[in-house]
Amino acid sequence: MEAKAKHRFIPSSPRKMRLVIDLIRGIPVEKAIEILHFQPKHASKDAEKVLRSAVANIMNNNENTKIEPADLFVKEAFVNQGPTLKRISAAPMGRAYKIRKRSCHLTIVVATRA
Repeated sequence: MEAKAKHRFIPSSPRKMRLVIDLIRGIPVEKAIEILHFQPKHASKDAEKVLRSAVANIMNNNENTKIEPADLFVKEAFVNQGPTLKRISAAPMGRAYKIRKRSCHLTIVVATRA
């Protein structure tokens, strides 16, 4: 069994988010939550939130069977690019610099070991 959780339009660049997500791919959920909780990067807060949501989803979808978080692992975790907000910053001599505020979509899939 598996369950999925998504968080879309996260105001962080996909490149920064991938640095965090690469740490948890394929490892047990309890260890992944521990890694994300003590990770100093700002993106780890959003990743931990989505991982906890995926665990809750698999427990709520299968109320008949008892599933322990120790039996779960991160099957898939990937980051896609979201929309980019384009802004302009004033520059010297009447010029303008483009500022691209990037966003990303995070998807985490957890599954049982069996």
